[in-house]
Amino acid sequence: MPEPVGFFTDTSICIGCKACEVACKEWNQLPGNTPKFGDGFDNTGQLDAENYRHVKFVDLVGDTPIVTGNGNAWLMMSDICKHCTNASCLEVCPTNAIVRTEYNTVLIQQDACNGCRDCISACPFGAIGFSESSGTARKCTMCYDRLQANMQPACAKACPTQSIQYGTLSQLHQKADARLAALKKQGYDNAQLYGRDDSIYGGLGAFFLLMNKPEVYGLPNKDNAVLPRRNNRMGYFGGFVTAAIGIVAGLVAFRSRADAPPAKGAEPPASAP
Repeated sequence: MPEPVGFFTDTSICIGCKACEVACKEWNQLPGNTPKFGDGFDNTGQLDAENYRHVKFVDLVGDTPIVTGNGNAWLMMSDICKHCTNASCLEVCPTNAIVRTEYNTVLIQQDACNGCRDCISACPFGAIGFSESSGTARKCTMCYDRLQANMQPACAKACPTQSIQYGTLSQLHQKADARLAALKKQGYDNAQLYGRDDSIYGGLGAFFLLMNKPEVYGLPNKDNAVLPRRNNRMGYFGGFVTAAIGIVAGLVAFRSRADAPPAKGAEPPASAP
């Protein structure tokens, strides 16, 4: 069994070039998008069935003047499926179409997917989309076919700054720890690793070095990073208790109505002959 592999994305050196998006689309033969820039530079919008990679642009400046060198003008992050250790999408799949591969990645087997979309609602990161053309759920495969051929994923190979690094998780963890220590030494107090340990869904196969709080990037933090209720044992218990209370309340209401005296002026029920 190969050692678990994954991505370490260092957002501090992401330049927003979108080479990862283009490489991903080309290798996976995904359809292109009509650019929709709107108010900013994000022409992808979100992860979905046609975008396995999404470069986020976070503007922390607003209408205030930009101060050169303060490091806070823009935050950029190449987002992707996190290949969670506690993968809620895998747990809810009714056809077992979603599996954990020999590389410890999470894969949707297209020939077994029935398009129910349970995985889409279960994913806390919004990393899965529904393809109208195939009628199936789709997401990043971490270029499973390339891994089988001993090739690195297309996005990591195309990244010009090595913001996206691919390798064994043990090696990536060491690199991430060293990089974080260097940034802290340089005075970047907000820098932090996200998904490096097991506090976020048991650990992420695609983890990040962030330059600000996770919520700034639209990610759940350690305090609210909980599995969707349907995948949480306490959620099942809570649902059972709620249902039981509802049944008891219904029975009590029915009994009370049956035992209540007739309303004033109402005719008493006719006696049986």
